[in-house]
Amino acid sequence: MTSVQNVLISGASIAGPALAHWLERRGIRAVVVEKASSRRTGGYTIDLRGKAIDVAERMGVLDGVRAAKTEITGVAMVDAEGRAVAGFGPGLIAPEERSLEILRGDLVELLHEAAPDAEYRYGDSIKSLEQQGDRVAVEFDSGGSESFDLVVGADGLHSKTRSLAFGPERPYRRFLNSYVCIATVPNHLGFKGEARLFNTPGRVSTLYHTPRAEGAKVLLLYRTPAESEIDRESPAAQRRRLREVFAGMGWETDRILADLDDAPDFYFDSVTQIHMGAWSKGRVTLLGDAGYCPSPMSGQGTSLALVGAYVLAEELAAHDDPGPALAAYERRMRPYVAANQAIAAPGLDFLVPASAFAIRARNLMLKSGPLLRFLSRFNSRLSKAAEAIDLD
Repeated sequence: MTSVQNVLISGASIAGPALAHWLERRGIRAVVVEKASSRRTGGYTIDLRGKAIDVAERMGVLDGVRAAKTEITGVAMVDAEGRAVAGFGPGLIAPEERSLEILRGDLVELLHEAAPDAEYRYGDSIKSLEQQGDRVAVEFDSGGSESFDLVVGADGLHSKTRSLAFGPERPYRRFLNSYVCIATVPNHLGFKGEARLFNTPGRVSTLYHTPRAEGAKVLLLYRTPAESEIDRESPAAQRRRLREVFAGMGWETDRILADLDDAPDFYFDSVTQIHMGAWSKGRVTLLGDAGYCPSPMSGQGTSLALVGAYVLAEELAAHDDPGPALAAYERRMRPYVAANQAIAAPGLDFLVPASAFAIRARNLMLKSGPLLRFLSRFNSRLSKAAEAIDLD
């Protein structure tokens, strides 16, 4: 029997509740602390692919995921006048039976329901950590303190747990020379289960609709040769930067920029990966984006979080001592993480070609029909990366 019986998880988004589920099934107490005041709803589309589908099935949430699919039937590349010039359906990027798209908030709800006995503490976060032999003493921002057998940072790209245990974020960041904005705006084009994407060199403006949510979702992404601190500035400053970059781009972009002022869920961040030589230090370990963020351009952050939670819980249950368990977790996950981080650059090139020639070439390729679908479905790096771990 494992000596780990009392685990603190920082972060109640995807990785945290998934881990709480697996710990709960093994009789291990899970306390989940989350800085947000309540469970986060809504959000943008995310994907479950490959082995993450298997993990969802083992959790008992796969039927719920399928029932909550976004039902986006295809993506159209449009010109400045909104005319479709190319496009693809949901089966192009990966086999549909091994790839499911769902809203982030819907998956969060399913994962919380799958861990009903976990203790969630909203509106609080870790203030300090102190390793004390076989325990970790934790002080919370709320003023309380408690000790745990293990602390797991599942608190995202800008993980506070990581900064407390491993130091500042900067040495672990790998900036992919781009910034992204995602938000909800009015569905003024009357979309029904579709997405439209407009490119100019180094920029993309996207609108999509899912029957699972009100309004439309917007994604704006731009390339830049230099990293700045704009992702740490205020939302008002970020909106100003978006207007500087995208104003006058064409299509619906100016209206999108105006609608961002009233967006209830404005999100802006750098497109960044996290690369670390170790994900564990003593009795503190990292899970999901906190330890190995692949960036949105890989499309695999959710899958890494779900699979990582499964593997971490499995190894904790299989070892008496957390040291060998955490080593085994890293050993099993690293090839899978590396494969999924490696597909981010091709993903960026596909979504945001850097030149007018590259945009035309992509659109022509998308018109090539059955051959392209065959190559994409069975030989794509994404499909291979999504399956690149043995769960048994």
